[in-house]
Amino acid sequence: MPKTETYPRLLADIGGTNARFGLEVAPRQIECVEVLPCEDFESLSDAVRFYLSKCKESLKLHPIYGSFAVATPIMGDFVQMTNNHWTFSIETTRQCLTLKKLLVINDFVAQAYAISAMQENDLAQIGGIKCEINAPKAILGPGTGLGVSTLIQNSDGSLKVLPGEGGHVSFAPFDDLEILVWQYARSKFNHVSAERFLSGSGLVLIYEALSKRKGLEKVAKLSKAELTPQIISERALNGDYPICRLTLDTFCSMLGTLAADVALTLGARGGVYLCGGIIPRFIDYFKTSPFRARFETKGRMGAFLASIPVHVVMKKTPGLDGAGIALENYLLHDKI
Repeated sequence: MPKTETYPRLLADIGGTNARFGLEVAPRQIECVEVLPCEDFESLSDAVRFYLSKCKESLKLHPIYGSFAVATPIMGDFVQMTNNHWTFSIETTRQCLTLKKLLVINDFVAQAYAISAMQENDLAQIGGIKCEINAPKAILGPGTGLGVSTLIQNSDGSLKVLPGEGGHVSFAPFDDLEILVWQYARSKFNHVSAERFLSGSGLVLIYEALSKRKGLEKVAKLSKAELTPQIISERALNGDYPICRLTLDTFCSMLGTLAADVALTLGARGGVYLCGGIIPRFIDYFKTSPFRARFETKGRMGAFLASIPVHVVMKKTPGLDGAGIALENYLLHDKI
C-alpha cells in the first residue's frame, strides 16, 4: 500500500493521569493534539471517540491505522493500566474504532523511538562528555509513574528498543536522610520501589517523610490542600519553604542514584535521557541541583559515569512522536 494511503494515523500517548492524542497527517507531522484527563472517561474507547469528535472538522479521512503508547507492560491482548482505571482488549478496541491495524506499545518504547529522531535543541544536557554512537542509551523518566527502557542503534543504523519495568526495582537509600525517607515509605508500603519516590506522588511522599524529621517541627509547612507536586515544586523554587527545597533536592539526588544504577546496568555510554513532564518544569534549578553529583558518586565507577552525558528531553510530545515512528517501522518491516 502506498504510504500516502495510510494517513492520517491516529496516535495516542496514555499515561496514568492524562491521555494525549494526535493525528499524524504526513511523516513526523502531527496535528490536532489534545490532552484529556483519563479520570474523565470510563474507557479508552470513550476518550478516543470524544477526541475524534473534537477533530472532525479537520479530519478529512477516518484513520485506519493507529498507534497507542501506554504506561503499562504489554503482555498480550488484554491491557490493564498500572496507574489508572482503564482496561481494554487491543483487538476489541481496534474493531470498535474501525481501524485496520492498532499497534499498542509500552510508553517508554515510544519515548525511545522519539529520542532516536531528536535534534540537539530538543534536549538539555546535564554534564558528561559525548555519547558513543552505537552504545546503549538509557531512557527513564518520572511522571505519574517511573518508566525505563533501552535504545540500541546497530551498526547498520537499525534500532532495537528494549522495554522494561525498571521503575519498580527496590530503591536503595544513599545516606541517613534517605534512610529516614525510606523508613517512612516502608511503613506505608510492603515494597518500596524507586517509583514510590521518583514520580509526582513521590514528591509528596518525600515531603511527608521530611516533615516528620526531628528539627523541622517548627518549619513552615504546607496545608493538606497544598500537598501537590506542583505546589511543592513552586514553593521550593521561590525559597519561601525550606522543607520544600529539601524535598526537591532529595528527589533530584534520588533520581541521580537511580539514573546511575540504570547507566551502570546497561553500560549506557550512549547517554542517559530523562523524559516526562516533571523535570522540564524546573530545568534551570535541575541543572545546578544535586542530581549530577549524585549520578557520579559511585565509588570506583565514578570516572565511568562522569563521561556519560545526561539529557533532559524538552520536546512537548515525544510520546506521540515515538508512537508514530513505531507505527511507521511496523508498516515498513512488519515489526517494531
